[in-house]
Amino acid sequence: QVQLVESGGGLVQPGGSLRLSCAASSADFDILNMGWWRQTPGQQREFIAMVLSGGNTRYAGSVKDRFTVSRAGNTLSLQMNGLRSEDTAVYFCNAYAGNPPLSYWGQGTQVTVST
Repeated sequence: QVQLVESGGGLVQPGGSLRLSCAASSADFDILNMGWWRQTPGQQREFIAMVLSGGNTRYAGSVKDRFTVSRAGNTLSLQMNGLRSEDTAVYFCNAYAGNPPLSYWGQGTQVTVST
């Protein structure tokens, strides 16, 4: 079993910053790729950023100049700068692990950008 726990969400003003963290645990499998997704009511889950197993990173175009994703061991972080109201969403941590690899999700953490 792989368990993912997100933290760091909250209320922030437009233009502010926030740092999210995802703590992953896996008793039997190495965790391969890890990434961040977000979702608002009535919308599909949207890819944000990820760290590949080899260490390379990928970003969605909407956040590439403002967000930074990093991984240290099985802890995934997302530094969010220049936040906008449209960044308001529930942010989910995702990981691939196992043989064959399966996708695992955390419960999500709420980010609200508002005055």
